[in-house]
Parts: sequence; C-alpha cells; structure tokens
Amino acid sequence: MNSPLPADLIDRLVPLAEGSPLHAVRHQRDKVVAATEGSYHGVFDPALSGPPLAERLLAAHRIARLAGSAALEDHYRERLQALPALTPAQRAALEGTDAHGPAGDPRLAAILDFAATLTERPVEGDRATLLRLPAAGLATEEVVALAQLVAFVAYQLRVLAGLRALAALGDGPAAPRSGAADATAAAPFVHPAHLPKPGEPLRINGYTSESLGWTAWLPVVELADATPEQMAVLDASHPQAKTSDYYRVLAHQPRILQERSTVFNAIMYAPGGLSRAERELVSTVVSRVNGCVYCAAVHAQRFEQLAKRNDAIAQVFADPQGAGTTPRERALVRLGIDLTLRPADFGAAQLQASRDAGLSALEILDALHAAAIFAWANRLMLNLGEPVFPPR
Repeated sequence: MNSPLPADLIDRLVPLAEGSPLHAVRHQRDKVVAATEGSYHGVFDPALSGPPLAERLLAAHRIARLAGSAALEDHYRERLQALPALTPAQRAALEGTDAHGPAGDPRLAAILDFAATLTERPVEGDRATLLRLPAAGLATEEVVALAQLVAFVAYQLRVLAGLRALAALGDGPAAPRSGAADATAAAPFVHPAHLPKPGEPLRINGYTSESLGWTAWLPVVELADATPEQMAVLDASHPQAKTSDYYRVLAHQPRILQERSTVFNAIMYAPGGLSRAERELVSTVVSRVNGCVYCAAVHAQRFEQLAKRNDAIAQVFADPQGAGTTPRERALVRLGIDLTLRPADFGAAQLQASRDAGLSALEILDALHAAAIFAWANRLMLNLGEPVFPPR
C-alpha cells in the first residue's frame, strides 16, 4: 500500500503553518493551491493510463535531484520506498548507481533521459528526443503523461522555491512608491520611434509577436474516436480546442489537461494582485529564456494588447538581461530569469528588488506563479511539437 498523500504537499514542504502571514497570502490564491494539488494527484494517480507509477515517481525524483530541490527529491524517494517492490534497474535509478543508464531496462533509460533533457535544457527536447520514447515502447498516452509529468514537476519545484524565498524575505511592507515613480507612471507614453507601432509584429532575434500556428509530433486525438471525457475537456478548454493540435494531443490525458488548464487560468486571470500585463511580461520573459518561440509570441502579443505598448517586449526579445522600462518591470524580469534558470539558488536576495520596487507579497506571489506556470507551458510547447510561422 502507498502511504497516504499529504493534504497539501506545497504547504507541508515550505513549510507554511496555517495562520501564518505567508499561508494567508498563498491561500488568497486558493484556486491555484487546489489545482496545483489536483494536478499532483492526477499526474501520480496509480490508475493513470500512463507509465507505471514507479516509472513516474523515478522521473519526478530524477527531475528534483537535477534541479537541486532536496525537499522534493526526498518526497519522491519516500513515495518510491513505499511501493511494494522495485526492479533492480529501478532500485539502481533511485539510488543513483545507474551512471550509464538503467542496465537491462531501455524503456526506463529513455524515460529518465527525456526527463533530464527537459529539466536542464528544454529547448533541446526536439522531435528526435520525443520519438525515442515510442521507440522504447511507450504508447502515445504514456508519452503525453510523461511530458505532462516533467512539465508539472518543473512548475512544482519553482512554486516551492518561490514560496521559500518569499518566506525568507519576511513579511515586511513593500517599499512606498516615490514621487518620481508616480510621476513616471502618470507621464504620457511616447512610443519609441525605432519600433513597429503597437499592433504591428515585432521580429527580433528569431522571436516575434505575430500569431503563430503549432503542430504536434505525436498522433492527436481523432474526434471520431474521442471518449466522452476527452470531448468534455476539449469543449471546456478553448473555443478552438477541437481543431488545435496542442489540445488534441494533450487530450490523450484528459484529467491532467483539465487540471493544468485550471492552474493556468487561476494564475493568469485571478483578480487583484499583479496586473494582467505584468503577468504577461513575466510569461514572455520565461518563454524567451527557455527558447519557446510560440509561447513568447502569444504572451508578447497579450502584453501589448493590455499595456498598449511593446517597448519592454522588444527589450526582452533583444536581451532579457536588464530588460524593463521601470524599476518595477526590471525587478519582474529579473525574478522570471532567476527562477527559470536557477531555482535551487532562488532565495530572498532574488526577491529584494521586487520588494524595493514596491510589490506587495501577493503581487510577488503572482509573479512567482506566472514564472512557474511557464516552466510547465514551455515544456509542452517545446517538447511535443513545433511552431508554424505564417507565410511572409
């Protein structure tokens, strides 16, 4: 028998005591809390039509170890040790004695190699990398489950790192806005003469704000063969989901898709806290750092629609380091870069600029969530298919 799952894993691992100031801040985003936990239960459901639970837990353990998340590494080790039996290859993978891959288990080796690539170098998770999984014997629904797992754990460990950093920062007040900041915010925006006007595509360093297509590298769910659960999640996901390769490939695992959509919407559209435009800026930064051209295009366009300008996006496309037109934007950009590239080193020091720029604890949490959810989104878009550019 598996040990019972904790009521809320993230609260337990931070740890966040009920009634503490940060617990109260986190639970202002209860939909994110519930959907994150729901995603965890869905990804690691023993009855899931994906790889066996031991293989999924080994992949999660490998991701946590490579990313330097000791708390999650210990958690997934404990869950593995609670399983009734592991094969010798699985035991070697858990104990780290498989430096050259799990001997005699090419399927597990392919799973762990895929997890490692997407953890450390997601932009290198190309079509050939993905198709090694079917070649190793994984069915399409197993491949989709594994891709969602890898992306979810990337999100999970960044939420944990961000909350620990926020806890270490303390619950002091945000810096008051200065008169200069108020004057800057009130000043009329002057569009930089060297940039295309808002609404016209930016094209810089291979990144763009124009609308792109996307095509899957795996067979998508055919509507004529879809189960009622698959049709229900497609109906609920997006008006164009039934014609979208992205949704139709993820619909191979409808429960995970539903939970993931709930997390995404709760993070990006929650009222109050960080502005919608600023969430889109953080999302674009993370996508640029990860090399996800498709996600960068979508969220650059949304930032521009909300903010009515594209100067910050042009800076992000040119070079994310130092991008941002105000101290507040630069702090958000820096947060996105640091949490994306170095979650194991993310601490109070990486949040001080956000505090100094006047962001409240809830606004910082919203920024952390936006950065974390794009660790998830980028790994689906980068590693299950490729963008399609319009004719020029």
